[in-house]
Amino acid sequence: MKTLFCFMFLVITVSFGQEWNTNFETAKKEAITKNQRIILVFSGSDWCGPCMKLERKIWNSETFKSYAKENYTLLKADFPRRKKNKLSKALQAQNEQLAATYNPKGYFPLVVVLDKTGKQLGQLGYQKTNPEAYLKLLNAF
Repeated sequence: MKTLFCFMFLVITVSFGQEWNTNFETAKKEAITKNQRIILVFSGSDWCGPCMKLERKIWNSETFKSYAKENYTLLKADFPRRKKNKLSKALQAQNEQLAATYNPKGYFPLVVVLDKTGKQLGQLGYQKTNPEAYLKLLNAF
């Protein structure tokens, strides 16, 4: 019975979890297949206060998760500072290349909306607002 409960919990968590890509090419392929725009988030997950607020208040909200699942491909470019959160060299190099292209001034957090081919449509940072209003800002691009 305990095993069944753990299995069900895992299935529910995965079913309702948010799928953030970490590979740009994979995200573009998914966006093309699903005919979606890409939300690219530059985050400092273990040091940037506004990044953590954006994660907690917007990205983790049920409103955003359910809307994004049908309308956006999600891509996160993380720049952690703590050793325990260190990225692989390949992922770090990819994120640095993404930053050179889409975030040359190094703003954190920075949310960039791209079309399915990777062309930038617009960008914004942390906004002290609710998920519905944030989605309106994203959809305006």
